[in-house]
Amino acid sequence: MKFAILGLGEAGSHFANDLVSRGHQVKGWDPNLRYPLNEKVEVAQNNLEAVKEVDIVFSANEKEAVLEIANEVLPNLNENQYYCEMNTISPVLKQQVASVLYPSGVKVIDVSIMAPVPLSGIDTPFLVSGFQADDFYKLTKSIFNIDYKTGEIGTAAGYKLMRSIVYKGVAAVVCEAMDIAESVNEQEYMRQQIKSILGSDELIDRFVTGSKKHANRRMKEMDAVCDFIQAHHKKPIMSK
Repeated sequence: MKFAILGLGEAGSHFANDLVSRGHQVKGWDPNLRYPLNEKVEVAQNNLEAVKEVDIVFSANEKEAVLEIANEVLPNLNENQYYCEMNTISPVLKQQVASVLYPSGVKVIDVSIMAPVPLSGIDTPFLVSGFQADDFYKLTKSIFNIDYKTGEIGTAAGYKLMRSIVYKGVAAVVCEAMDIAESVNEQEYMRQQIKSILGSDELIDRFVTGSKKHANRRMKEMDAVCDFIQAHHKKPIMSK
């Protein structure tokens, strides 16, 4: 199949490299290329050129760019393509992206990435929703580790954000506990206390290192979580 990947950051570059290694064609674009790419990945001139004549578009960018990119690529999209909005954003923003894209006829899919990408690459679990999610699932289940939820654009995003309350909340507690333990030189004591709950040194290390490495992205993710909670008339006390 032919893919366009808009955003060749950590996630996008893994997806691109894995897809071409499995025989698919990939065109990608990123204004700031900083991750290694397989020589078979074609780097386009811009987002608009990248989406031309492909089967599936991955939008894997930042929250601030999703609407701008949707408007940018609109002229080269058509009813034979799928546009996968993969960013961790609120259901409302996913719906806004879809509204921008619908005039082209492109089939918009809400894709939520449900685990850290560096661990599994293109085999990372995807959860999808949208009016064509069932068709997209049938088309790509041999390519992706994919599941779908019945519902409109934003449904999969909601499931991802609910999950984030737990995962990012636990990560924040672990980071705070290990930080104070380091200050009083009791890292091993605190690690044993956390292990009694989590059961894994590896998970503790992943929470600490991942939270620092991806702090900016996770902050934006939790902003989306707060928006989601407030949209359902609840107070995001812990998430905030």
